[in-house]
Amino acid sequence: MEQPIDLSPSAASRVATIAAKTGRDAALRLAVEGGGCSGFQYRFDLASEIEGEDIVVERDGVKLVVDPVSLDLVRGSVVDFVESLGGASFQVQNPNAASGCGCGSSFSI
Repeated sequence: MEQPIDLSPSAASRVATIAAKTGRDAALRLAVEGGGCSGFQYRFDLASEIEGEDIVVERDGVKLVVDPVSLDLVRGSVVDFVESLGGASFQVQNPNAASGCGCGSSFSI
């Protein structure tokens, strides 16, 4: 069965590193909220709890947790961790986004 969303190996590695340093579970929560310069924005946090309706995918022992409402906006996406001259950040490669912003943290459908 194909996963509704995926976590890249570099993102999984980064989450595992952060979790080890903070002593928390290796679970990254992705949520989509209204706002940002394009209408919706991504929010990342270590997941402290996994709710019954959450969708959970796993790569290399690291979990990616997405609530059902957010999943509708990011289905088919890949969460990646990118390091560049501008800094390092988690990014969502979202095939549903009609447009995005320069910072890569917001999008529109």
